[in-house]
Amino acid sequence: MKQHIFLLLILFSFTQVIYAQDLVINKGSDSFKIEGIGSHRADSITIFYHKPENFTRNSKILLVIPGAGRNADDYRDSWINASEKYSVLVISPSYLEKEYNYGDYHLGGIVKDLDLSKGISFKKSTNQVHIDENVIEFNVNDNREDWIFNDFDRIFKHVKKATKSKQKKYDIFGHSAGGQILHRFALFCPNSKADRILASNAGTYTLPDYKTNFPFGMNNVPIPEKKLKKSFKKKLILFLGELDNDSETRGRMLRSETADIQGTNRLDRGMNFYKTSEKLSKNSGMEFIWKIEIIPNVGHDKNKMATAAADYLYRQK
Repeated sequence: MKQHIFLLLILFSFTQVIYAQDLVINKGSDSFKIEGIGSHRADSITIFYHKPENFTRNSKILLVIPGAGRNADDYRDSWINASEKYSVLVISPSYLEKEYNYGDYHLGGIVKDLDLSKGISFKKSTNQVHIDENVIEFNVNDNREDWIFNDFDRIFKHVKKATKSKQKKYDIFGHSAGGQILHRFALFCPNSKADRILASNAGTYTLPDYKTNFPFGMNNVPIPEKKLKKSFKKKLILFLGELDNDSETRGRMLRSETADIQGTNRLDRGMNFYKTSEKLSKNSGMEFIWKIEIIPNVGHDKNKMATAAADYLYRQK
């Protein structure tokens, strides 16, 4: 009897994870699960969504990538008003920290064997996290199947099929750690089906600098400089809060010798990333269509940045 109950529990758990072929997305807020890929096949990703009341097959589809808290339900909720206002289907994936560590999430899975047990110190009564780059160890992961960037097109495909959407591309917004993920997404996966990529208030950046190693540069990763031609033609928008400066105390702020060369706050680092990328593209004769938007009177605030992003993306000009 116990064995029978145990088998039923296993089967029930399995059916809760795989919904792709039978996925139904109802109006309102809900969630579903998909399994991971690559080295995360044994893991699952919970997808929180909000389908507006006036959704049609022509409605836009937006993916929202959460910050370090992985709280996709909160991020989904911060977009509900905009979802209803602009008839946008909002999809937000949740990657559990116990299954997707800092390297898997913030760095997109581009690193493996990351050891953060040493070389990290927290400055008391601040949001500052200091990293000793000489102590932190990791290897670059050349297996692209492990990179979470692949999930975004995959999620879009499932949602498109379930809603019979006519959309061929999707927009994507990420704040804080989500902003880290998305600027790397534009750099490393320029062939994705993402249309407009809004990287908001990232704490650190991977510069297209081939004299500096990842994660702050690209010297040791499998992306040659000539491949950046496609990346610079993606619709990446650096979405930065004007007040996300040295006075901002919300969110963890990573500090290290190399990171601080980019700037000591998120606003300066974002502007530096944009200017460095623009300069490289011009010097290399590459077309550059990235944009930068500074949102006035906003700091490290996911809700206010979401409101500004919704107007930027969907308000009729």
